[in-house]
Amino acid sequence: MRLKGSAKVLEARRRRALQLLESDASLREVARQIGCHASSVMRWRDRLRMLGEEGLKVGASPGRPPRLSSQQKKRLLSDLLKGPGAFGWRTEVWTTARITQLIEKEFQISYHPDHIGRMMHALGWSHQKPERRALQRNEAAIADWRVKNWRRVKKTSGGWLPT
Repeated sequence: MRLKGSAKVLEARRRRALQLLESDASLREVARQIGCHASSVMRWRDRLRMLGEEGLKVGASPGRPPRLSSQQKKRLLSDLLKGPGAFGWRTEVWTTARITQLIEKEFQISYHPDHIGRMMHALGWSHQKPERRALQRNEAAIADWRVKNWRRVKKTSGGWLPT
């Protein structure tokens, strides 16, 4: 596994290793000083000989291929634009759990809800959490209570206010 860093940092490390190698240091000594395996130093040396400066360039490290293809992601986005109601949910809020269920139902691919948040962010979306409020909530009564009772029950720095 290669070290983390930009391509410039990794290329500079390779150049440093090859400079040390040219100054008659052994492969093992160079590897110890650079912090890699001797086989890596050997590989860099051979690539420099075969390809020249182009051989020291850092290649792409693409990582694991995505499970959803780009075409499937486009279809997912169009499904999301239809809204949760189109897929049987009562409220119009997309959550990572709902998107996870939708992907599993539509594409037969399972994802962890945490990963869905990262994937949606990469696609330009943000995940949401529904507000949890009682259906029988009375906003007028709450506002009235705040005006009449809040000062009485609010804790102050000196303790409770007298009633």
